[in-house]
Amino acid sequence: MGKPLIPGKTIYRLSIYHRCLRRLTENAMETVSSSALAKAAGVNPSQLRRDLGYLGTFGTRGLGYPIGELSDAIREVLGREHLQPVILVGVGNLGAALLRYQGFQKEGFEVIAAFDAVPDAVVTRGIEVPVHDVDLMRDFITQNEVKLAVLSVPVEHAQEVTNELVEAGIQGILSFSPTVLMVPETVTVISVDLALELEQVSFFVKRDGEPAPEVPEDKIVP
Repeated sequence: MGKPLIPGKTIYRLSIYHRCLRRLTENAMETVSSSALAKAAGVNPSQLRRDLGYLGTFGTRGLGYPIGELSDAIREVLGREHLQPVILVGVGNLGAALLRYQGFQKEGFEVIAAFDAVPDAVVTRGIEVPVHDVDLMRDFITQNEVKLAVLSVPVEHAQEVTNELVEAGIQGILSFSPTVLMVPETVTVISVDLALELEQVSFFVKRDGEPAPEVPEDKIVP
């Protein structure tokens, strides 16, 4: 029997658990109870135990989970034994801000290169990641066996660039281009539409004289 297929929502929560465990490790803690870890991650203990059940048997009643062992198991499932290489396409204002973000490596990812249609015009102040011409993107992906890409190009170019990424071998795309991208079933696309997310948040803001709308369960994280 092979390992059970882990649902996408569980994978998302495992990432949160891994982040919490790393912070506990930084505080020199060696064990953590299910209730304490669940509270730190913002879930209930039963949900935590169901999620961790996909990893095997961990923890001892009355003693809690061994943080190092549990962290290693989650990291293995998430493929974080080594930094995963990522490329970014589209170094405009948003793309440049993403390149300056220092948190990717803490989560197991390394942006090893960026690509833009006019790399010489890119303002690279504060950016250490090399920026190449987009014409070099396909060869770079193949030569470096990159499987993940961040997309922050104008919406009118998003599908064209996506097609090139897929043809080059990219299997996962985090898209900040506000459009629906068509990809094969073997490719995963996660879209982040900042304006749409802000619109969703604004709906739940209490208006003067009105009760705040109830937040549906699928909007509660996680």
